Amino acid sequence: MAVGEAYEEDPALPCGRTLSEVWETAEESPDDPHTAGCPHCQEALAQLGVLDDYVREARTGAADEAAEAADAAAAERLTARVMDLVRTELRPGRTLPLGEPADDAWITEAAAAKAFRAAAETLPAVHAGSCRVTITAPEGPMTVSMEIAAGLRWELPDLAEQVRRRVRAAADETVGLAVSVVDVAVVDLIDESEEPA
Repeated sequence: MAVGEAYEEDPALPCGRTLSEVWETAEESPDDPHTAGCPHCQEALAQLGVLDDYVREARTGAADEAAEAADAAAAERLTARVMDLVRTELRPGRTLPLGEPADDAWITEAAAAKAFRAAAETLPAVHAGSCRVTITAPEGPMTVSMEIAAGLRWELPDLAEQVRRRVRAAADETVGLAVSVVDVAVVDLIDESEEPA
């Protein structure tokens, strides 16, 4: 808009200039002699300057609040994911029957899985990860599915067989569960020379 064109409802100052003219002249011609010597224009510029500061603060604050809200949302999502993992790992899981039905003895899946992981880790350079126990039939034998990471010293078929033997022995002698199948998945190989002592 050229100087001299007035906005709708743009009030005129006592000197004859409108507020929009004062603002545009200050931006386009900062050395304008009229503006420099006119108390009405100077007061209007001071008030417009204060208003401009408020607008800038509001914009900066809104941007900061949006950034904080985005950071808070990201932190909340991360916390939710971590808590889901913690709940998954710490949940006791289903109860599994021990012995005969008349015995009325039970163990949680988490406790049995812990015993099976410990049995697998009696092998050198073997680290057990996820372990699930599933019942193939009501009150029947169970399947253990385990993920492991192992050192490079192992040949994989031999490793899988050794883990199966240890888990079956723990199921029979330590836990008291009838395990029919032990599925072993080697999910990582470890360079033992890089492992901390």
